[in-house]
Amino acid sequence: MRHDPGAAPARVMTKVVSATPVTMGAENNEEFAMTDKPSAPSLGLLLGESRAMLAYGRYLLRGLGHRQLPAGRGQPVLVLPGFGASDVSTRPLRRSLTRLGYSVYGWAQGTNLGMNSKRKAMLVSQLQAINTRHGQPVALIGWSLGGVFARELARAYPERVSQVFTLGSPINGDPEANNVTSLFNLFNPKRPPPDREAFEARIPAPPVPCTAIFTKQDGIVSWQCSQEEDGPLTDNVEVQGTHVGLPWNPQVLAAIAERLARCPETGNE
Repeated sequence: MRHDPGAAPARVMTKVVSATPVTMGAENNEEFAMTDKPSAPSLGLLLGESRAMLAYGRYLLRGLGHRQLPAGRGQPVLVLPGFGASDVSTRPLRRSLTRLGYSVYGWAQGTNLGMNSKRKAMLVSQLQAINTRHGQPVALIGWSLGGVFARELARAYPERVSQVFTLGSPINGDPEANNVTSLFNLFNPKRPPPDREAFEARIPAPPVPCTAIFTKQDGIVSWQCSQEEDGPLTDNVEVQGTHVGLPWNPQVLAAIAERLARCPETGNE
């Protein structure tokens, strides 16, 4: 890959679309300005992440409500987990998208402990293989750090990617406005200090449609840092719920399914 998947953010002005309901009407848009220096979510928000387990229980009982959503036509989708997570964590979302008719893949690299050269090569090979197998670009969905990886894959290989969805990913504002930096550094001891210049260079969205899904109840990543800058190919969607619970959030599935259904199928050139 030609760009290292770093994480997130500088000052932005953007439009936010609420996912309750998920619509594109102007009446649901609101303008806001990001503060100069976003901070990590408060202790109260961090403790509130425990609600994700209640949401998971609701998922086990009711599913994610996929029957009311538009169906897919076998389009390929690759889902990347967040830091400290594996394909197990994204299974609810992947299963629901599969039931909708998409060809869904997990990243199959175990626990996500950050990027390295081996993982990067495997991710690029996987994208190329899925793209070749289906003969059309692949939709990328990345939860948290996985969303950072997804954006950089799309930036390096836009011809192989149909669109990108980030779920609570640190893609804007401040790379340290989160509650996992210390843990990330523990597993990546040789990682140099954040390169602000490189980070800011990664803020602009890759040249494919990009939807940033965020929640203001996020206790892990500052919600201001989880949004795309306003542009012709970007969209920001607010949902209710926790950061940890994004992969089993019905509003997240609805936002993704509606946008996947809008994307035309295009074969490889």
